[in-house]
Amino acid sequence: MKAAGKGAPLRVGIAGLGTVGGGTLRALADNAEAIGLRCGRPVRAVAVSARDRHKERGLDLSACRWHDDPLALAADPEVEVVVELIGGSDGPAKALVEAALEAGKPVVTANKALLAHHGTALARLAEARDAGLYYEAAVAGGIPVIGLLRDGLAGNRVERVAGILNGTCNYILTTMRESGREFADVLAEAQALGYAEADPGFDIDGVDAAHKLAILTALAFGCTLDFEAVRVEGIRQISAVDIAFAEELGLRIKLLGIAARNGGGGGPGGGDGGGEATVSQRVAPVMVPLGSPLAAVEGVFNAVLAEGDFVGKIMAEGAGAGERPTASAVVADLAAIARGDRRAVFGVPAAALRRLAAAPVEDQAGAWYLRLMVIDQPGVIAEVAAALRDEEISVEALLQRGRDPGELVPVVITTHETSEGRMRRAVARIAALEACLEAPRLIRIESE
Repeated sequence: MKAAGKGAPLRVGIAGLGTVGGGTLRALADNAEAIGLRCGRPVRAVAVSARDRHKERGLDLSACRWHDDPLALAADPEVEVVVELIGGSDGPAKALVEAALEAGKPVVTANKALLAHHGTALARLAEARDAGLYYEAAVAGGIPVIGLLRDGLAGNRVERVAGILNGTCNYILTTMRESGREFADVLAEAQALGYAEADPGFDIDGVDAAHKLAILTALAFGCTLDFEAVRVEGIRQISAVDIAFAEELGLRIKLLGIAARNGGGGGPGGGDGGGEATVSQRVAPVMVPLGSPLAAVEGVFNAVLAEGDFVGKIMAEGAGAGERPTASAVVADLAAIARGDRRAVFGVPAAALRRLAAAPVEDQAGAWYLRLMVIDQPGVIAEVAAALRDEEISVEALLQRGRDPGELVPVVITTHETSEGRMRRAVARIAALEACLEAPRLIRIESE
């Protein structure tokens, strides 16, 4: 029996030497002894590729061959595992991952966009070539949510996954609540601090979170990835007044990615009984009770909550981005490869992944927060109530701030559970009222 850490090294090629690539090299160097002991063999970077060979990165690359073309890593006979940290759903990243898998080499990636758009095809290719595809770093940074869903909850039928999947948005909403400032002001501060990009749309419009949710959905429910079926709404329209009203109501606004399976029975792929399974996927600002564990996740932190039929609810929280947390997840996947751990890419064999139809939007039930800006005049509330009554929507609470006849005042209504179709029809009717001078603000209320 070989001594721990004394086996043949696992030889790794890394494409992309940005924040995560540099962090991965540092983690492999700084924690080399511990990694070797845990894996039974060393894990070493032997080749790298990036756009600028001469850029100063503060990294010791003396032990690594340099490839100007990242695809050369797939063909390099000294590289056993390819780590793709280039980014992007297509282009060089996709070409490299496909080439490495075609060559039978395991791939580790942090590329959520690539997986969200091409994950099903890549899983099939990995299985056909007997090469693993690992992506712990693609969702929630250093939080081991992929392993949690794939391995830790393997004995459960997972019914629902919900998470704070974007630290930029969580930071902005947290700061808006704490400071009372408006979205644009806090976004500018987040950009100055480096928490938001110069072009922040990918984050604040919910696209980043939607990529991650599509991956979690496939893993939780054993289905093909369907990014186009994710309903996406960002946080641009959230105002300080909505955040303040939420707190008054015992609620807190969070941008959540939520996926739920309905019907189908059985295990990850649907299986026995319960009718044909459908799945709902959405990323949107929602209100959660202050007592919810997700309400307490603040700043740039991420969290994922899963519900299994045996384990119940379980949540993982931590740093969702950044050099060190994401590099930690990359190295965790490399350690799994070094130990010989092999898992189906999305928890079940690629052939067992099945397409789940999207649940009809209009039938999805929930409670709602509705804020109106209306002229303070007799009969307005009666007209609003009539629109809700005609759709059989029950009001839970009504708040009105200010009493200025003839002036614009906010009116907030929360409802009991109703279908989304009914709620949106009522809101469309309310928006057409002469006294309603601003577009109504509608936010879903989650029970937890």
